[in-house]
Amino acid sequence: MTKRVPNLNYRIEFNYTREMDKLWMDSSFSVGIPTSFLVGRDGRIAFIGSPTQLNDVLPKILMGRWRISDEAKAADAERIAEGERTMPISAKLTAAMAQDWAKALSVVEEAVAVLPDDVNFRVLHADLLLHKMHDVQAGLPVMMRQLVREAIDKKSALWMAGAMRQLFDSANDSSYLPQAERFAMGNELSKHILAVNPPQHDEAPKFLSYPALAQYCYESGDRDRAIEVTLRSLDGPAPISDKPKQQVMSVLVQTLANYKGQKACHGSVRLRNPESRKSTKAQAPEEKRCKSE
Repeated sequence: MTKRVPNLNYRIEFNYTREMDKLWMDSSFSVGIPTSFLVGRDGRIAFIGSPTQLNDVLPKILMGRWRISDEAKAADAERIAEGERTMPISAKLTAAMAQDWAKALSVVEEAVAVLPDDVNFRVLHADLLLHKMHDVQAGLPVMMRQLVREAIDKKSALWMAGAMRQLFDSANDSSYLPQAERFAMGNELSKHILAVNPPQHDEAPKFLSYPALAQYCYESGDRDRAIEVTLRSLDGPAPISDKPKQQVMSVLVQTLANYKGQKACHGSVRLRNPESRKSTKAQAPEEKRCKSE
């Protein structure tokens, strides 16, 4: 830690004995990682929640307005209610994933029924059916009629990114999927991703949804557009710490090298050669241009 982050001005404690899980996470019905526990001047916990909420919450805590506010009480009640629903499912899912996919699928289907608006369970449902069990007959309706349609209806970049990755993640073998349906869904998602998070705007991070979008463009025969989209995902804002950011950048620069067929670099990340990869271009039922229409 001293070598990687030498300028920290706060203490870090390592949770070797799971005491943090038992005394803090479990006790507060917190299931997400990372979770922030903010302790007030009086030594009492003033806030529990996502670090992304701190910019909004911290000033209210410092001014003494947060803990007694209706907003704080409602947020805490909602967090506890979600934790009570999610914790037993997550515990069962962890055990099931270590045993067999069919058992894991049963738990995920239970989770989807209880928490239909949890994007993580919805994406995992599709992933288990399509990429772990290769059950196209059951998995395709889950993708086409449910995940893709709801992602578009919600106009959520997060949901659409999750759906797009199931179809065009280069780490997955998608050769067994019906290609006409796969590219039709990819085309529909690409237009909506570009509409809610256009390349010319830098408000939202692009490294979440743009890599799968770039893969769709590449497999559709539009290599130039794939390179352009990958470059946009490299340059977009990335609200993540340095080490995860470096890992994300390494993957994206490798993808860029693969698309270009030559060495690529971005910032401190330099890759000399593209990976040897199977051509996926022929999978497309017809070559089409990847456009933001």
